[in-house]
Amino acid sequence: MAADAALAGPGRPTGLRVATTDLAAHPARSLVAEWLGSLQHGQRVSPHTLRAYTTTAHGFLDFLGPHLGRPVDGAALGALALADFRAFLAARRGDGLANVSVAREVSALRNLFGWLARTKGIDCHGIAGLKSPRLPKRVPRPLSPTDAISAVRDAGEQSDEPWISARDEAVLLLLYGCGLRIAEALSLTGAALPLGETITVTGKRNKTRVVPLLPQVRDAVERYLALCPYPTARGAPLFRGAKGGPLNAGLIRRAMQAVRAGLGLPPSATPHALRHSFATHLLGRGADLRSIQELLGHASLSSTQVYTAVDAAHLMDVYRNAHPRA
Repeated sequence: MAADAALAGPGRPTGLRVATTDLAAHPARSLVAEWLGSLQHGQRVSPHTLRAYTTTAHGFLDFLGPHLGRPVDGAALGALALADFRAFLAARRGDGLANVSVAREVSALRNLFGWLARTKGIDCHGIAGLKSPRLPKRVPRPLSPTDAISAVRDAGEQSDEPWISARDEAVLLLLYGCGLRIAEALSLTGAALPLGETITVTGKRNKTRVVPLLPQVRDAVERYLALCPYPTARGAPLFRGAKGGPLNAGLIRRAMQAVRAGLGLPPSATPHALRHSFATHLLGRGADLRSIQELLGHASLSSTQVYTAVDAAHLMDVYRNAHPRA
């Protein structure tokens, strides 16, 4: 058992049983390392996706060793049958993985084997029939305008340090007032200064977009900068932690959690829900989907169309509550 856990290594699923032979000697490890490097430097996937894909790939090799009864090389990967992939996913379900996590494992494996076919000539026909589990369409849960403003305001009153309170309020206003992802807000540097009527944001896959900066948002950021004890050099992060390093997103999530408890908001009231609220409230005021797509930095319109379901759900709630025959 101890050997099993040690061989699983950091970042690998420990629930998968591993043989006590030296599975680290799999020749396929170098292929996986090269693939992960291409994701990081070529495709520029997010750190979260890179960590998830790393865990899946190493867990898959750890599973294949005892499953096939030998170390795994490129030829073994190319010869895998659909049943081998299904056996791996069955083992992961045995570890307690829900459908959404299984779907991520399938996505990682498809990416890996697609890369092997394109760059190494290792064409595995077995993965062609591998399907992701059906996932229910998740409709974002936005806050009402009143709750969104209250959450941002209360976040600005949480800390005894005025500059930290101003910082948290400014970050959350960037999410609600500009539709930024939390990672996008925290990646802003002194290069964004001086603030004007717009701000340039770097989003997923290193894509940049320009979003309007409302006067209230600009004022909140400038108020934070005036109170912040650390300098705002051009290449330095705009938002700092208490010790001067880059601000950790977990601190903003914790601030929102405290606000949520104080205001009696549901667990869905997270920092990301403010971004959902931004899009939903714009749609409710008549903004078109294409404009919202650009503001959010969505690669495809289908990602933005989910907000029409949110708005329709709100209309149905209003109808049920107001119509005498509802």
